[in-house]
Amino acid sequence: MLRKLNLIIMNILRSKGKKRLVLIWTFLLFVATVMLIPFKIVEVKMLPGKNNDSFSIHIDLPEGSSIQQTQRVCQCVSQYIQDEKEVTDAEVYLGMGAPLDIAGLVKGSHFKNSENVAEVVVNITKKHDRDEPSYLMVQRMRPIVQQSCEPIVYGAKIKFVEAPAGPPTLAAIVAEVYGSDAMGIRRLASQIEAVFNKTPGLTDIDILHDTIYDKVEVRVQSVKISKSGLSVKQVNDILYLALEGMSIAIKNSTTYNKQVPIYLTLSPQTKDFKDRDLRSIENKLSSLKLMNQKGMMIPITEVVEIVPIKSNPGIMSKNLHKMTNVVAETDMVSQVYPLMEARSSILETLSDSYEISTIGLFDLELKDKESGLIYQLLWDGEMKVTLDTFVDLGGAFIAALILIFLLLVIYYKSFILSGIIMLGSFLSIIGVILGHYITDLFIADTFFLTATSLIGFIALIGISSRNSLLLIDFAKSLIVDKGMRPKEAIVYATITRATPILLTAVAIILASTLLASDAVFGGLGIALIFGTIAGVISSLMVVPVLLDNSDLEKHFHCDEDGIRCKENIGELEEER
Repeated sequence: MLRKLNLIIMNILRSKGKKRLVLIWTFLLFVATVMLIPFKIVEVKMLPGKNNDSFSIHIDLPEGSSIQQTQRVCQCVSQYIQDEKEVTDAEVYLGMGAPLDIAGLVKGSHFKNSENVAEVVVNITKKHDRDEPSYLMVQRMRPIVQQSCEPIVYGAKIKFVEAPAGPPTLAAIVAEVYGSDAMGIRRLASQIEAVFNKTPGLTDIDILHDTIYDKVEVRVQSVKISKSGLSVKQVNDILYLALEGMSIAIKNSTTYNKQVPIYLTLSPQTKDFKDRDLRSIENKLSSLKLMNQKGMMIPITEVVEIVPIKSNPGIMSKNLHKMTNVVAETDMVSQVYPLMEARSSILETLSDSYEISTIGLFDLELKDKESGLIYQLLWDGEMKVTLDTFVDLGGAFIAALILIFLLLVIYYKSFILSGIIMLGSFLSIIGVILGHYITDLFIADTFFLTATSLIGFIALIGISSRNSLLLIDFAKSLIVDKGMRPKEAIVYATITRATPILLTAVAIILASTLLASDAVFGGLGIALIFGTIAGVISSLMVVPVLLDNSDLEKHFHCDEDGIRCKENIGELEEER
């Protein structure tokens, strides 16, 4: 095998056409491989989906919805969950959020405490006992549950939430809308939500602000109460007793060290309103009567006023600036590509109403053409974490290249040799990207180029540089000490160092196979496996060609420090 490698390298180095062909094909392969990313053949993502043993279903109904409506939606969701054979059990938290977990810590689900919200925690079998990963199960169940259960109550939102593989975020894509006018923020957020609904790959879309809805206010008329012979306390107590319930007595217990309150309320059927109009509410309250001081029964509707009003929504702020969030999850796709499509759609559809300008890389500033008010659209969520991570890793990669290059320049006192080593190391990116493309062909879901993949690529820079260093140092020894011709020295060094280079590569590949099957660190394993293969080919084929095209005797400083490489070569020829 080594003899064949010797002949191949020698034939390439002896022919200028073959050397040029190797460099051209290497350049074309590098360009073609890198273009797989912008053409979405290899997709970029922060981290892939994590195969968990549980997930949560968040149910959000419009503000003003009753607990009975929320319960009906929960029952619908529970029916579909029970049909899944991999589900072991589920807990329904009606009117509240589930106990705090890593996802709820950021999403704020533990703050939920109203009749229009609920959370269902679903536990499934261990990942080693099932064939379907949890993220594929969620992807399969989501459209079925949403299409069947959301129409039960108009405006209901059902969102599937999994524990993240990396740092927890509010959502995959978060559009933060800032401005000074609350109604303007709401209007712009609704327009962005409409754009998200039309963007392929986005799901679980919602606006995180209180909905303004119609409600009624029962106002106590003190003058009428006084003339009717009643007291304000009587009226308040009967209203609370009828609509909310109240504690009317206590019970002492021998097994409990505190007094147990006895709570009285009307039955749910009695408290239900047939319709949401004023007449239905007045008819319901007219059945409530109080006895005055003269023994007469006074209907509640005679001493109160029922006034229709609008709800008073809460004001969201961040860093003391009014804002609201439009959130969306990605359905087994990267966050970057739907964001770019949604951003382009925003620029196109909202340009009639707003003057839009760019802030930074992706953020936007929108000026209302009618009112002149200025709003800002800032992107956040897992998408921002993805971009920040790739920027940071890219900066770390560039810093590593510069430091290694400077060290090599100090060692060799040659920019050309240092550049050859760095170029040979950088070509391992061909194997990293092609490895992700090949792996994606053999798995059911998308195999993303992740942050761990870039970590593996950065590690490969040092490994590949070591291979080139071994080759160049040995070639230098042969030229300077043995007086061998540069071309022969390059071939001999390549053949001699091929064995340790291959053994090191095999060790790395075998060790990395343990990582390749992991959900989170699979990108690291694939990057090390295929990147090492590309690095070995680069060290044994491309680097020798680049060395042969350079003046090694000049770069090795043969005429300095008393070393005379050319004289050694002449003496060696005379001996022969």
